[in-house]
Amino acid sequence: MTHDAHRVIFVRRGGNMRRVMTVTALIAAAGLMTACGGGSGDGDEKERAGGSTAASSSEASSEGEDKTYEVTLEVGGEGKSSVYYTLGTNSTEQVTLPWKKTDEMTLNSTQRKVGIIVSVVPGPVKLSNGQLGTAPCSITVDGKKVVEDQGGTEGKHLCEYTIH
Repeated sequence: MTHDAHRVIFVRRGGNMRRVMTVTALIAAAGLMTACGGGSGDGDEKERAGGSTAASSSEASSEGEDKTYEVTLEVGGEGKSSVYYTLGTNSTEQVTLPWKKTDEMTLNSTQRKVGIIVSVVPGPVKLSNGQLGTAPCSITVDGKKVVEDQGGTEGKHLCEYTIH
């Protein structure tokens, strides 16, 4: 309504200005609710659409439920050494070799889509030839060996695997 239309309502009804302002406020509120989807017709349709979306989301989540993996990290060799590993959290331990750590990791659907890295980095050990080198390592997931490194003196020796 224009300013002149407000005056016409006020003059014709002979009422007070408060009534005109209330009517104007109600009309404006109704317009805002309609524009924002607050009208009962639009809202009901959106709720129904949301309901069907929620149903399809629950179907998707039943397909993407949490999955638990049994992960085993191993470091071979003899003697004492440090071992740095990532198995849910990062840790460093001074260990007696051979060393083995098994844990369960539960990944949700998003983590499985992106992948979670597990790794083990063996510290130095005395090799059979008397030199210092890296101890051998391996990673086993659900009973299947997925990574193995023989260790040695050349290159970077570590075992790393991404669980999906």
